[in-house]
Parts: sequence; structure tokens; C-alpha cells
Amino acid sequence: MAIKIRLARGGSKKRPFYSIVAADSRMPRDGRFIEKLGTYNPLLPKDHEKRIVMDIEKIKDWIAKGAQPTDRIQRFLESAEILPKKARNNPQKAEPGQKAKEREEERKAKAEEAAAAAEEAAE
Repeated sequence: MAIKIRLARGGSKKRPFYSIVAADSRMPRDGRFIEKLGTYNPLLPKDHEKRIVMDIEKIKDWIAKGAQPTDRIQRFLESAEILPKKARNNPQKAEPGQKAKEREEERKAKAEEAAAAAEEAAE
């Protein structure tokens, strides 16, 4: 049986509240779980101590038994320094495309030419 440590959503509409649970990976997100391991309230400020509450010992036990944390839970555990930081591939989505880069280079070249022409005219 594949066990996952994941978030189970609770709370009302537009007011999310999550429970950190150990559940069978085949069960639905908000369905049956084996054990509750903590809570996560994304509505609280990031520096609030009650935003993420985890039972560290239970989580360590489940990981030792072979439970796999989801990406979000893994980030929580990394920030709590329980798991080592994992190198992630973050693609540069905000980086402009090839054509935009070429246009920017042309603009810079024209600006440099204009600045050089202005210096020559000033001399």
C-alpha cells in the first residue's frame, strides 16, 4: 500500500483550511486517511506560528515507514529543516522570447550609436 503525506482540504468556500494527513495514495484528496499529522492555514500571515502546525515525530515515523510527502509538504519539511533542501528545476518563464531579446539588442545598439554621435557633436 503506497502511503502519501498530503494536504486534505477543509474550510468553507473561499476560506481554505488544510489538514496534513497520512493517507493511501488511492484515496481521494478529502477522503479517508490513516492519521492526522498537522494543519495548514494559508489565510494567516507567513510569519504566524499557527500557519503550519506539524507533529514532527509522527511525520518522521511515517517517512521512516516509507511514506512519500507531496511537493507542498516536502517544502514545509524543508523549511522546518526536517528534510534536506532539494534542488529544483525552476524554468525561467518570465524570460523574454528570442525575438524580444533581438529587439532589445537592436535598441541598445541604436542607443549606443546615438550616444556616440552626441559625443562627437559635442566635441
